[in-house]
Amino acid sequence: MSQKLNKSTEARVGRDNQRYNEENSARIVCGCICLNESKDKVIMISSSKHKDRWILPKGGNELDETMEETAIRETWEEAGIEGRILKILPIVQDSRGSKAPVIKGEFHPDVATPKTEFHFFEMKVDELSKSWPEMKKRQRRWCTYSEAKHELIKSKRLELVSALDSSSLKKDDIDNY
Repeated sequence: MSQKLNKSTEARVGRDNQRYNEENSARIVCGCICLNESKDKVIMISSSKHKDRWILPKGGNELDETMEETAIRETWEEAGIEGRILKILPIVQDSRGSKAPVIKGEFHPDVATPKTEFHFFEMKVDELSKSWPEMKKRQRRWCTYSEAKHELIKSKRLELVSALDSSSLKKDDIDNY
């Protein structure tokens, strides 16, 4: 797989250039499940909106990027991670199912979050930068599978648990949560 990273110092913002699925109008979001060498830990990042919630790095696929490029860029911007894509993970659908709103035309995040389709890639972490675009907005930490699953459930992000489950992350103590 190609490994293209433009180490920008500022994160992209706005949704003018976002890609949507032509069949169901879902917003396409791409990200990485970032694993250590032994695949027993994953990087989690704090949510920019809810500091006490931990999620996975991801963001909207833009028209001038492939899905892999978006995943790599978002992982850099949100978590300061550089690494190597190991594989493409199965597509995860919005956990809200048919209750998720389909938004056409003008979008405003305070009104509703559109139906989302998640495309994740598994990444082996090569480097954790000391400086990255969203370092003042987010924290990052290594978590075991059970810790990550617990945080995602607490954050009500069941679709991200599904993405985590499809990765090669070693499952530890899964009955604790």
